[in-house]
Amino acid sequence: MNIKKKIESEIYKRCNKLLSQQEANGTWCYCFENSLITDAYMLILLRTIDYKNESLIKRIAERILSKQSQDGLWRLYPDEEPANLSATIQAYTALLYSQSLTQTEESLLHAKHFIINNGGLKNADLLTKVFLAMNGLYHWPDLPIDPAILFSLPQTSPINRYDISSYARAHFAPVMLMIEGKKKLTSSYTSDLSGIFGIAEQGSNIEDWINLFSMLNIRDSYMNTKKENILSYIQYHIEPDGTLLSYALTTIFMVYGLLSNGVDRSSTIIQNALSGLMKMFCEIDGTIHLQNSPSTTWDTSLILYTLLEAGLPHTNPQILKGARFLLSQQQYKYGDWTVHNPDSLPGGWGFSIGNTQHPDIDDTQVALRSIARYCRTSSSYYSSYEKGLSWLLSMQNDDGGWAAFEKNTNRYLIGSLPIKHAKDALIDPSTPDLTGRTLELLGSFHGLNQNHHSIKKGVNWLLSNQEANGSWYGRWGVCYIYGTWAAVTGLQSCGVRENERALQKARKWLISIQNVDGGWGESCESDSKRTYVSLNKSTPSQTAWALNALTSISDQPTSEMEEAVSWLLTKQEASYPTGAGLPGAFYIRYHSYEHIWPLLALTHYYKKYY
Repeated sequence: MNIKKKIESEIYKRCNKLLSQQEANGTWCYCFENSLITDAYMLILLRTIDYKNESLIKRIAERILSKQSQDGLWRLYPDEEPANLSATIQAYTALLYSQSLTQTEESLLHAKHFIINNGGLKNADLLTKVFLAMNGLYHWPDLPIDPAILFSLPQTSPINRYDISSYARAHFAPVMLMIEGKKKLTSSYTSDLSGIFGIAEQGSNIEDWINLFSMLNIRDSYMNTKKENILSYIQYHIEPDGTLLSYALTTIFMVYGLLSNGVDRSSTIIQNALSGLMKMFCEIDGTIHLQNSPSTTWDTSLILYTLLEAGLPHTNPQILKGARFLLSQQQYKYGDWTVHNPDSLPGGWGFSIGNTQHPDIDDTQVALRSIARYCRTSSSYYSSYEKGLSWLLSMQNDDGGWAAFEKNTNRYLIGSLPIKHAKDALIDPSTPDLTGRTLELLGSFHGLNQNHHSIKKGVNWLLSNQEANGSWYGRWGVCYIYGTWAAVTGLQSCGVRENERALQKARKWLISIQNVDGGWGESCESDSKRTYVSLNKSTPSQTAWALNALTSISDQPTSEMEEAVSWLLTKQEASYPTGAGLPGAFYIRYHSYEHIWPLLALTHYYKKYY
């Protein structure tokens, strides 16, 4: 069989496989497999509230143990060296709470010694310290001010809650209900960690906390502000499914914050939150896993777009069913994004079904790719597309790029705080991956080019943010391959020609990092080090991204591209996380990606060259 027939056959096979996996409601549901932090914190929460379900506790503990490396430690990704201190602390503590293991168990001794030898809790990340403090396992620091003030300052203040990212706000709000009074929740299951986290360690190293709040120069008149503003924020941002902004971690924090402030466990708000969390569990590898935010809307949007690109007609009954689902997921609430973008009407899409008020740029641009196919035949789809496009354009930052959730939430002061990954967690700046993918939509599906003011600004931002070696950093995927693919395809779609110096540098860089087997593979370590680190093996997603980028800027297939095609035709292993949430802390294995990206890359390659 010649290569053309092989590619045709593979595309046909992969399309049919995807169609066979569609749910009755038109969606595609894959497990959003994130770091074990959600499993650990959920287990500790259930023990703390004395949740009567030993079978569930046991299964979560089994999940945590299943992620333990052979050396008895825990890692965020398989090749992480040394092991991850915070992840090991999270797993170790949760297993003690499960009471299925003790500190003297051989399976935990290596973890205990590793934690001690690496400085204990004082060297853990901020989120780990916060959660253990909530549980009375770490001392709340003495702060110079009540941080709850942040949620009470008017928007005209030099610094207010809308200057930090929407996801940071959602995590901080419940914490602020506890930190001022140094509140904690304990139970008969609360573990004794004094052998690892001594008093000296607990009381030291509060710099992260001080750095976070010392920027607030607040007059005394604000110091008596009540907590009603925080409670109001939380109440307003609870989704219909009971979760806080449809995230598991924010919801767990919310339960702690509310319980510590007198809300009864039997109350509707707590019971709805627990119900929402239970719905986030997925079955994986014979265990259960708590997804931080199920990716159903994201996966469905990507798959519909990919199947349509592969040639399935938009009238196909299964495609139609998926498109109707996407139409139902468009958001019409005025969320926090309106603070920095008050003149725009709603119209974006969110990441998960439970998300009704927290739209994002990436989900919106990929949903529009499918919605666009129906604009000529349906007024409802045309109206949806116009509203979505208008919202997307309105969310462009003043610097020309696009961020994830909000507009112009990029305060230099906050991003420069001496807190680990402050720029990634506390602010929401423009990124090459989101800017590139948005430009690709606007160029390929809406026909815009650099004569359009927004396109010109976006192109200029991308060109000015290219790395010296020709790559771009991708914030929400791993990592430089991801960013380079998005930037290259975005620039090309908006009329930047393949002989442009920036694209030639990107091509040269991609070819220089190709593996000898014809594929590409990048380590999550790139994300923390902010420089490319090879995985020394190839992955389907990263190989597909690289091939797609090269296809978009190559008149003819090169030997490197042919080798990549051959790799994708014969390899489908996908056990490595290629999604990113927070550098050095949170990575995702999207189980949909092994189906989506190779099919899309092969489709584009086939359509261009055959």
